[in-house]
Amino acid sequence: MCASRPGDGKQRLFSIPPGQPFLPAFAKALIEGRLIEGFPGHPSDPLALASATIYVPTRRAARALRTILVDLNPVKSAILPRISPLGDVDEDAAFFNAGAAGVFDLNPPIGTAERLLLLARLIRPWRESLPSHVRALFGVDDVSVPATTADAIWLARDLAALMDQVETDGAKWSKLTSIAPDDLADWWRVTLGFLDIVTRLWPDILAERRLSNPAAHRNDLIRSEVKRLRDHPPAGPVIAAGSTGSIPATAELISTIASLPQGAVVLPGLDRDLDEAAWKLLGEAGDNPSIFGHPQYGLHKLLQAIGALRQDVDVLEDMPRAKRLRERIVSEALRPAETTDAWGLLNRDPDMQPSALREAAARIDLVEASNEREEALAVALALRDALADERKTAALVTADRNLARRVVGELARFGIDADDSGGRHLRDVETATLLRLLVETVFNPGDPVALLALVKHPLLRLGGARIDRRLAGETLELVAFRGGTGRAGILDLPAFFERRLKESADQPWQPAWHTTVTQDMIEAARGLCESLSAAVEPLAPFVTANRRTDIGEIARATVEVLENMARDETGSVAAFYSGERGEKLASFLRGLISSEAELDFEAMEWPAILDALMAGETVKPHPGGHPRLFIWGALEARLQTVDAIVIGGLNEGSWPTKTRNDPFMSRPMKAMIALDPPERRTGLAAHDFQMALGMDHVVLTRSQRSDNAPTVPSRWLQRLETVLGADVTNEMRGRGTRFIHWSREIDRAEDVPFVRKPEPAPPVAARPKHFSVTEIETLRRDPYAIFAKKILKLRPLEPLIRDPAAAERGTLFHDILGHFTQAAIDPLAPDAAEKLMELGRILFADMDLPLEIEAVWWPRFTALIPQFLQWERERAYKVQERFAEIASQKREVENLGITLSGRADRIDLMRDGTAEIIDYKTGSTPSPKQAHVLLSPQLALEAALLARGAFLDVGPVRACDLTYVRLKAAGEVKPESILKISRPPSEKTAPALGEEAWQRLAQLLAEYQKPEKGYLSRALPFRETDLTGDYDHLARVLEWSAGGDSGGEGGE
Repeated sequence: MCASRPGDGKQRLFSIPPGQPFLPAFAKALIEGRLIEGFPGHPSDPLALASATIYVPTRRAARALRTILVDLNPVKSAILPRISPLGDVDEDAAFFNAGAAGVFDLNPPIGTAERLLLLARLIRPWRESLPSHVRALFGVDDVSVPATTADAIWLARDLAALMDQVETDGAKWSKLTSIAPDDLADWWRVTLGFLDIVTRLWPDILAERRLSNPAAHRNDLIRSEVKRLRDHPPAGPVIAAGSTGSIPATAELISTIASLPQGAVVLPGLDRDLDEAAWKLLGEAGDNPSIFGHPQYGLHKLLQAIGALRQDVDVLEDMPRAKRLRERIVSEALRPAETTDAWGLLNRDPDMQPSALREAAARIDLVEASNEREEALAVALALRDALADERKTAALVTADRNLARRVVGELARFGIDADDSGGRHLRDVETATLLRLLVETVFNPGDPVALLALVKHPLLRLGGARIDRRLAGETLELVAFRGGTGRAGILDLPAFFERRLKESADQPWQPAWHTTVTQDMIEAARGLCESLSAAVEPLAPFVTANRRTDIGEIARATVEVLENMARDETGSVAAFYSGERGEKLASFLRGLISSEAELDFEAMEWPAILDALMAGETVKPHPGGHPRLFIWGALEARLQTVDAIVIGGLNEGSWPTKTRNDPFMSRPMKAMIALDPPERRTGLAAHDFQMALGMDHVVLTRSQRSDNAPTVPSRWLQRLETVLGADVTNEMRGRGTRFIHWSREIDRAEDVPFVRKPEPAPPVAARPKHFSVTEIETLRRDPYAIFAKKILKLRPLEPLIRDPAAAERGTLFHDILGHFTQAAIDPLAPDAAEKLMELGRILFADMDLPLEIEAVWWPRFTALIPQFLQWERERAYKVQERFAEIASQKREVENLGITLSGRADRIDLMRDGTAEIIDYKTGSTPSPKQAHVLLSPQLALEAALLARGAFLDVGPVRACDLTYVRLKAAGEVKPESILKISRPPSEKTAPALGEEAWQRLAQLLAEYQKPEKGYLSRALPFRETDLTGDYDHLARVLEWSAGGDSGGEGGE
C-alpha cells in the first residue's frame, strides 16, 4: 500500500487491481487518508468528507459508493462528499450537475424519437434527389436507399449512431471530402451525398430548433466542467475513480483532475504485469484492430492524455498470493496477439509453474453446457449454491440478454426473484404488446391470431372486469373464429360475429360449441365485439381513407384507442401506466405526441413505423429483487463487487459481440477521420472481463451449441485455457461439471416404461350403433379415433379461420357441378357452357372470396368448363337421369343391430337400368388402388347401399361403375374407375366389389360386438410419420411410438 506523497510534484495516480473490490477499497483508502494528504482530517468530524467531489462512471456506481461510505464512516451522522456520475450506465450518456459558467446557455439535447423522425424526413426523399450522373453510374436499383418511412427510420437510427460516434471521438466531418480512395471514388460520391444530410442540413435544423445532438451536448457539459475546474479549482479534493477515459472529453476531465492541487485519479485494474515491449505496443495501434481490442488500450491512452507513465501509478491495495497470481495469468492470457510468442517462455517463469497455475485457478470453475437451456439452468444452480451462505452475494454478468432472461426464469423455480438490470425491450413488455396488437389489428386486418391475442391480452379491460372480458373472448373465439374460412377486422367485428352466427344457424348440423355456449355467453361476446369496435373508432378514419397523416396526429388517436382498451371499471388508466412498464410506455408516447418533426406518411405504414421507433427503447426494472443476487450486463457490472460471480455466454459473437461496421463508412475511411474501429468496443468488454476475473469465486460458462448450431468459445476463454494448460483447465472443467450434473439431475424422473398402444374396450352397449360410409375407413385405420368421437363424444377444437385453400376450392367446384346436375341442364345444349359459367358466378359471389384468391380460382374454373362438358357429352347418350348430393337411408348391416348410411356426390341412372356412382376429387387421394382393395371403401359401400335401395330417389339398382372424377388444377377432367387395377392385376364388377365391401364391413362390425375387442390406436395408419390425427394426442402416440410399440402394424 502506498500513501500520497506531499510536495514531490507528482500527480496522485492510483490503481486498484482486479483482485480487490474497487469501491470498498477506494472508500477505505479515502477515509484512511491514503489518497489526499491531510484529508479527511479528524475522522469524528461529520463534515470531514463534505468538501470532496468524486466522479464515478455510472449512477449505479454512485449509489453503491454512497452506501459504502455510510457503512465505513465512523460517524453515524455525516455529510457525504458530492458524488457525480460521469455516465448513466455507460460513459456515452454522461450528464453533469455542475454550475459551470455557460452551462445554462447550452442548447438542450434533442430527444431520441424526435431526432429519428427528423432524420427520417431528410433521408426518405434522398433517392429521388440523387444526381443524374450517379443514377447513370449505378442505376437507381443498385443504390441501397429506404423504400418506406419505416426503412428511413431504421436508417436514421444508424445515422444517429454514426453522428454520436463522430462527436464522441472528436472527429471532424470536414475531413469527409478528402478521404475517398481512388478505387472507391464513384461510390464515395453516393455516400458523400447521403452524409450531406449530416454535414449541411442537420446542423441547420438543430440551430433552428435550438437543440443539440446528445453526444455534442454531453461533450459541452464535460468541457464546461473542465473549464470550471481549471478556472476555479475547488478548495476540497476532486477525485475521478473507476473510469477508463474511453470518451476523449472524459479523458480531458480526468487529466484536468489529475493536475489539480487537490486532485487524484484512481484507475480500475491497470495492468502492472504486461512487459514493457507489449505495453509500448498499445500506444502504436495505427490501423491494427487487435490493439484496439486489448483490455488495457484505453488505460494506456488515458495515461498518455494525463502525461504519466505506468510507473507513476501506485497500487492501493495488496492481494493474497492466489489472487495476485491470477491477476498475472489473466494479463498474460490477454497480451497483444503480436507478442504471444512470449508464451513459449512461460515454463521458465517460477510463477507460471503448474503448482502456481493450479493455485491461481483454484477458485475458477468452467461450465461447458450442451445447449442454451442447460447453461441457463447450470448458471441458476451456481447462483443458488452461492446464496446458500447467507453472508455471500452473487451475480451473473453476461452480454447475452437471452441467457439473462432464461436464468431469471430458472431462478424462479427456487423462489428467487431476480432483477435483470439490463432490462427488457419496451416492445416486449405487456403494456407495449397491447399497443402493438391494437395497431396491428386495426391497420393489418384479417389475422385471427393477432385479433385473438388482443382479445385475450391480460391488460384489455374496455371499462370492465378482466375475467368478464376473458370469458367473453373465449366465447367469441368459439363462435366466430373456429372452423371455416373468413377474414375478420376489428372495425367490422360486430358484423362478422353476426354473420358467423347466421352461418352456424344455417348449417344442417350443429356446431361443436352449440352444447356448451349459452345465450348469455353469446350476448357477452356480442357486447365485447361492440366494445372493441367502439374503442378503435378514433383510428377508423385513418384506415378507411388511408390518408396521409403525421406522427403527432396518429399517435394521439392511437393513445386514445389504447386508453379505451386499458380503462378499468372505474374509468381509470392509472393501473395501466403504473410501474416501470407503464411509465416507460407513457414517456415514449408523450415523445411521439409532442413531436414537431412534421413527418407525414400513409396511415397504413403506422405499424411498421411504430415498431421502428420502439426498437431502441428499453425498460429498466425498479429495485425489488433478491437483495444478495444481481444480474448485470457488462456495463452495469463495472466497479461492482460480489463474493461469487458467474461470467456467462462466453462464446464468440456473444461475448465479445461481433464487430459491425456501419452502413456509411469503411474501416479505412473511419481511420482517416480519427474514428476508432469497432474493435474498440471489444477492448472495453475485454477490460470488463479482466476485472470480473478478479472476484473471489468465478464460474465461467458457455454453451457448446446455440440456435441448433455449434459455437466457438470466446477468444478470451481460449487464451486463458492456453496459458493455464490442459491439466489445470480440465480441473476447472471438472469443478464445473457439478453444476452440469445438477442441471441434468434436477428434472430427472424415475424411468417410466413406455405405454403401449391404447386399446380401450368399452361395454358393448356403449358402442356406436350407426356409421356413415366415410367413418368406416377411420374404423379400420384408427379405431381409437372412433372411440374418442362416438363413444367419449369428444370433438376436436376446430382450427382458426383462415383464407380459403385447396379444400375450399374443391368444395366450391363440387357445389357448382352439383348445382349444374340438380338443375338438369342438358350438357348437349348450345348454352350449357354459359349456364355453367353463370352458376359459377353465383356461387363464387356467395362465397365472397378475397380478390387475390378469386383471381387464381376463377381462371381454373373457366378452364374446367370445356373439359367437364366434353366429358359429359361423351357419356350423355348412356345417361337417363343424374342425381347430385344424394343422401341414403340407413340400412342395417347383416342383422348386427348396426346401421350404415352415406351421401354420394353424384349417381347417374343409366339407360340400361344400372347406375354409375361418381365422386369428384380435386386431390390425388385416395387412389383407385386403395379404393379397389377396400382400404378406402366409401364408393364400394355406396354401391352396396344402392343395391339395397338406400338411395330412395334412385331405387334398388345394380351399380355398373364406381368412378373418381379428378378435377385437375389446369382444367383437365380425368375419370378413374376403381374396378380395375394393374398392380397387382385385378378386375371386379361394381356389384361384386360392393358386396365384398359389405361382407368385410359385417365381419369388422361383428368383431367390435365382442366385449374383449378394443379400439386400437393407429391400427393401419395411412402414413407412419403422419401424427396429425384429431385424437393422436389423446392416444399419446408420440410416447408409445417412441418406445417402439408399433404392434407390428404399418402403413401402406
